[in-house]
Amino acid sequence: MTILTAGFLVIFQTDSTAAPSGAQGASTLLEMLNNIGPVAIGVLLVLLFSSLYSWTIILSKTSAFSKATKESRRFIRGFRKATRLQEIATLAADCKASPLAQVYEDVYETYRRQTGGSGPPRNLTAIERSAQTAASEAVTALERRLSWLATIASVSPFVGLFGTVMGIIDSFRGLGSAGAATLRAVAPGISEALITTAAGLFVAVPAVVAYNQFSARIRVFASAVDDFCRELLNSLEDIPVRAPQTQRPAGLASAAGPEPTRGA
Repeated sequence: MTILTAGFLVIFQTDSTAAPSGAQGASTLLEMLNNIGPVAIGVLLVLLFSSLYSWTIILSKTSAFSKATKESRRFIRGFRKATRLQEIATLAADCKASPLAQVYEDVYETYRRQTGGSGPPRNLTAIERSAQTAASEAVTALERRLSWLATIASVSPFVGLFGTVMGIIDSFRGLGSAGAATLRAVAPGISEALITTAAGLFVAVPAVVAYNQFSARIRVFASAVDDFCRELLNSLEDIPVRAPQTQRPAGLASAAGPEPTRGA
């Protein structure tokens, strides 16, 4: 209780003596940083590295998800308008960031091995397995490095807490050396405890928010990939039914018809 009271006194004393200018506030913070011990410095360095790495992941994933969303919308529009498999394959090559395009490329490669690029598929089960494997790989690629965000979000508060404990230990040492509960005795340890605690929270909060947001977006991508796989397989399955029609139908089935002029 004495340590906590002294900590509040340190904060109040700093607030009462600090000038309203930002320069003196910065100098006060620098003075607090100069008084912290090697353990607190090590904790702050670990938290600094964790923060930099988490923000690198956050910024890269934000850019990657935005690009994947944009290219997925472009690809699905082109897929539903195209009349030839080769047209869709060309579009998929231009939309590498889209998980839907990645699934289509793998399925189309399996389809070409079976049929040579035209006509109904000979083994729809093999194409279905190829679609499932491609969908799993596409979602896994989106999840890459997200586990680091979860790790940083869960571990950073405890790293800061370790600095807090060490700061309180230093405060007790100061009390033992001084023989009385004075601000001069407990201020360095209390400042270490407060700084490391705040640093741990500063690192953890953005990481946990970003992880939750990215996880939600990955679930949306996974659902979209599953829907696209079903739509693609249904179109391939309907090829034998739609191929004999003389009127040109819309969708992938007409594109994969046995007629050479409409083949991929």
